[in-house]
Amino acid sequence: MAQFNFSGLTPDLILNAVETTGVYPVSGLLPLNSYENRVYQFLAEDNRRYVVKFYRPQRWSDLQIQEEHDFTQELVEHEVPICAPLRFDNQSLLQYQDFRFALFPSVGGRQFEVDNLDQLEWMGRFIGRIHQVAARTQFQHRPALTLQSHLLEPRQQLAESTLVPESLKTAFFTILDVLYQKVQEYYRDMASIRLHGDCHPGNILWRDGPTFVDMDDCRSGPAIQDLWMMLSGERNNQLLQLDTLVMAYEEFYEFDTAQLKLIEPLRAMRLVHYMAWLDKRWQDPAFPQAFPWFGSDKYWEQQILSLKEQVAALEEPALKLTP
Repeated sequence: MAQFNFSGLTPDLILNAVETTGVYPVSGLLPLNSYENRVYQFLAEDNRRYVVKFYRPQRWSDLQIQEEHDFTQELVEHEVPICAPLRFDNQSLLQYQDFRFALFPSVGGRQFEVDNLDQLEWMGRFIGRIHQVAARTQFQHRPALTLQSHLLEPRQQLAESTLVPESLKTAFFTILDVLYQKVQEYYRDMASIRLHGDCHPGNILWRDGPTFVDMDDCRSGPAIQDLWMMLSGERNNQLLQLDTLVMAYEEFYEFDTAQLKLIEPLRAMRLVHYMAWLDKRWQDPAFPQAFPWFGSDKYWEQQILSLKEQVAALEEPALKLTP
């Protein structure tokens, strides 16, 4: 398997890999914003723009990536606006030398406006459609979103890290353990379905409606995971946004109000998982360049404060729908 840090992924290799599909680039390769994988946009001789995505070695298995592709194609077949990988000889997961890759049509658009209730209503409707399809079967190979995957394993990663300053370790892990105990109280077993998994505004492009992109983090979990990142602002704003989302969502899929209490636990899990992800990927030269502040005393002091704020948020009443 190729090195974990993409050091062998040269421009010539990228072009040669793309050309094995019969698509021939005529422009340069424009790197797109992705740290987990390597993603490039280009213009081909057929005058169409494409995006090629090279998967990080040793992250997902072939079966897990293929399950992501199959789920995406299933959504396309049910008229959900989502960017699906192209197929060549009925294969969407391709390989060149030691790298696995996929080719996508390039889709344009702007980020949707989280404070625009009309657009938020569209989002609720389409997430409902995603979940209507997703609930028909379960993943066999993709992992689930669990306390183990998003809190316990990240804690272990950070405990073994050399990037957490020694002077701050006691304070950091003390509040992290308090956070874990709080999350554990709320994050009980809930109905689990296939999810987009990373449904935040940056993964939605808007042009006369939404287009969902980047299913790389799809996994099983509670349905609220695909909704809570649509909420922003003060509590009153979030209540209005939640009502708008759920009303549209329920046109296609029933919303379980018991999952509202999972919003802050899921936010906490995402916060800790992100820290551990940065630490885990630090051997990739792209990460020290992009996140030079990671490992500084100031960064970890801010994380301690963020964890304290999140503990306080977990102690507040959960959001509720308007009766």
